Amino acid sequence: MISYIKGTVIARGPDYIITNTGGIGYKVFLAQNRIGSFPVGKEAEVWCHLHIRQDETLELYGVESPEMLELFETLKGISGIGPKAALRLSSLGTKDQMRQAIEKGDASFFSGVHGIGQKKIQKVILELTGKLKTLKQGNGKEDDDAVDALVALGFSRQKAKEALSRIPQDAGSLKEKVKEALKIARR
Repeated sequence: MISYIKGTVIARGPDYIITNTGGIGYKVFLAQNRIGSFPVGKEAEVWCHLHIRQDETLELYGVESPEMLELFETLKGISGIGPKAALRLSSLGTKDQMRQAIEKGDASFFSGVHGIGQKKIQKVILELTGKLKTLKQGNGKEDDDAVDALVALGFSRQKAKEALSRIPQDAGSLKEKVKEALKIARR
């Protein structure tokens, strides 16, 4: 899976960039309000999500940091939210801003996002209210290593983080945390 690209931006469209990375051009869809951060001719680093559509077309969706990628993937995990809507929603602000808006039930934070109506915004708020733990600040290197271990075992990053959020923080060593999280993730 492609999760990160670093290369020179060789072209730009209204909602994508094309980067030359090792002689290969990757088309990466970005939120329209982020396109300006990637000028043609400059080097870019993009954290990516590879999306496979029903017609088996592969599309890359990119954000500017691993934290934004986590937010994007959490939003995309909500039923009825596709990758383009998740990209638009994740570009509204930081994880902390998103978490605060969700905690307050502030639908106005999400207003103005093209293609997402009031009912869908309410659904996003409702579903993310239960997933706030996955949007919290990282708990350090060991938790990151545990997430990486679960991903290497075939679980999605979101599922791995959800499973780890359910185990006690004092669960023991990294190996013990991964074992406990595996039990939860397999349910």
